[in-house]
Amino acid sequence: MAAAARGLAEGGLVAFPTETVYGLGADATNPKAIARLYRAKGRPAFNPLIAHVGDLAAARRIADFDATAMALAEAFWPGPLTLVLPRSADCAVAELATAGLDTIAVRVPAHPVALAILRAFGGPVVAPSANLSGHVSPTTAAHVQGDLAGRIDLIVDGGPVTVGVESTIVGCFEVPMLLRPGGLPRDDIERVLGRALLHPRQDPGADSGQPLAPGMLASHYAPRTRVRLNAGSVEPGEALLAFGPAALPGVESAAAVMNLSARSNVDEAAANLFGYLRTLDRSGARAIAVMPVPHHGLGEAINDRLRRAAVGRD
Repeated sequence: MAAAARGLAEGGLVAFPTETVYGLGADATNPKAIARLYRAKGRPAFNPLIAHVGDLAAARRIADFDATAMALAEAFWPGPLTLVLPRSADCAVAELATAGLDTIAVRVPAHPVALAILRAFGGPVVAPSANLSGHVSPTTAAHVQGDLAGRIDLIVDGGPVTVGVESTIVGCFEVPMLLRPGGLPRDDIERVLGRALLHPRQDPGADSGQPLAPGMLASHYAPRTRVRLNAGSVEPGEALLAFGPAALPGVESAAAVMNLSARSNVDEAAANLFGYLRTLDRSGARAIAVMPVPHHGLGEAINDRLRRAAVGRD
């Protein structure tokens, strides 16, 4: 972890675990390091990055918090919640990291390795998922190695992650808005707010081509193999991503079968989602048939990722 902090200070790219997925870190104040991160991931430069910090005090140095933001931060940090806030007047985060927006996405991760690195480094670290842009997000160090070997400087192996889907993103605008469902269920957030979260009525980047927050591109988290959602049967040559105990017609001839949760637990399914998609992507199947997943709790985040995985492929 000390080596990771030194690498970041020297402008390097360091992959490390968070509770959600593995992140690819770069010094958020160093435009050259951020440009190298975009190149390593093949990430569009108009897609903003999340600044990770070690505690709330560090977050308040780069972002302006109103009462709503403070309530959410105090309730859920460290944890899988990202807040989109106005940049502070003396925010040191490079504009390349925020894609030129006057807002900044920030969170305090709940993983001991991530927190130790951030606190040793002493500044904000941008850390999108440690994979090639658009590929399935990494939940183990081996996934990072498979995508980014030779492109980055260091991988800190902290074992498999616990949450398995990216952080929930809430825009703290005049009316709080759910920009991306993720590892913190919407119901938990709404209980703290005492009100429902607003949804963008359309893709916020549809007109300008620029999303308001990370992870909002229409096609994202995508395997190479075509994804077919809400499958009621398995067609010849397909692999099956199952959920629950029920078997589908045609499953006996499936190219491969993986069950997100045989006991129909959406938390277990979220932790397994990206790893299982990667495995089925390597199965040689002509398509991945996906059984329906309930929309409650983390099911909302799972269905969001599956929908983005299927764009242009379904």
